[in-house]
Amino acid sequence: MSAHSHEIEEGLSFQPRFDASGLVTCVATDVATGDVLMVAHMNDEALRKTIATGEAWYFSRSRNALWRKGETSGQTQRVIEMRTDCDQDAVWIRVEQIGAACHTGRRSCFYRKVEGEGGGATLVFADAERLFDPSVVYKK
Repeated sequence: MSAHSHEIEEGLSFQPRFDASGLVTCVATDVATGDVLMVAHMNDEALRKTIATGEAWYFSRSRNALWRKGETSGQTQRVIEMRTDCDQDAVWIRVEQIGAACHTGRRSCFYRKVEGEGGGATLVFADAERLFDPSVVYKK
């Protein structure tokens, strides 16, 4: 193990390792239930704003833009704890979720189960109740 990898894996300096696009993966879970709410990405600015404000900020790859969770929908995330994985290329935030985490209006982005069927796979809704109507909230 090199001195650099030892510092990354065992040291106490936060040194996030961004990918070639300048992003780290972020997993957000509900602090009360442990449920996985969403997986998104953070660039350096989103990570710094999240740490500074205690609110979740992300980087949208599709819009190529920084965004604060809930800025349009009101469905905010207050960060209670942030952790990084062993090689510091992903972060995990435990949040107090206000309302729905998913842009589809559901509590979690993980509202479908994958079930094996005849060598293939199908999706089945699970915990898929909508908490808001996205066409109203996002005016689509």
